[in-house]
Amino acid sequence: MKVSALVPVKGFRNAKQRLSPLLAQGQRELFAETMARDVLRQVTLARGLAGVFVVTASEQVAEIARSLGAGVIREHAENGETDAVDRARAELSKAGCEAVLILPGDIPLARSADIEQLLAGVPEERTTPFALLVPSHDRLGTNALLLAPPEIIKLRFGYDSFSFHTSQVVAQGLPLRIYENERIALDIDEPGDLKKFLLLDDGRGESNRAARAMLQQQETVLTRRTGGL
Repeated sequence: MKVSALVPVKGFRNAKQRLSPLLAQGQRELFAETMARDVLRQVTLARGLAGVFVVTASEQVAEIARSLGAGVIREHAENGETDAVDRARAELSKAGCEAVLILPGDIPLARSADIEQLLAGVPEERTTPFALLVPSHDRLGTNALLLAPPEIIKLRFGYDSFSFHTSQVVAQGLPLRIYENERIALDIDEPGDLKKFLLLDDGRGESNRAARAMLQQQETVLTRRTGGL
């Protein structure tokens, strides 16, 4: 069964606002960009994918995706992650895509080996309906979905999406396959997520280096404002 990866990425303007206690606006935008780059690099390195696609309304994101070897599915406007993924799933299905692996652009711990492990669970039989879910670290979100065919279940991203998606799998009469992966599970939204990322990461990614430099810069500014006290 041929699987294509799909990564929804919003424009970086005003990104990751919940990180504002740690990072200024420009820093958050840059961090979101570096995370997307890191994720796309790992996805394109993964063996076993028939293609890698980014769905976005941002020309900046589209240019980054193309530079890293991914195809681009364009939105006319940003109407939320669910709408973006549904639009892309429909286009991929129309083009003959047999299965889709949906991954967010803010899981910078994910490595190509993690993606290959997901793909190892795909049935070889092309006509076998299939759904595999990877929960977020708090088990409220869904950080990866492997679906065959691409539109086999309804999707709804956001708060408690994992519960919604598991119920959709069960409603379709499919076996509930859940894959636990610590790296894929960590999406970066809250200050605690960022601190955990820096603790667990191997330091090779662009987003790790950017985040450490930004936090050091913020600490230096704070020290100057308080007179070193």
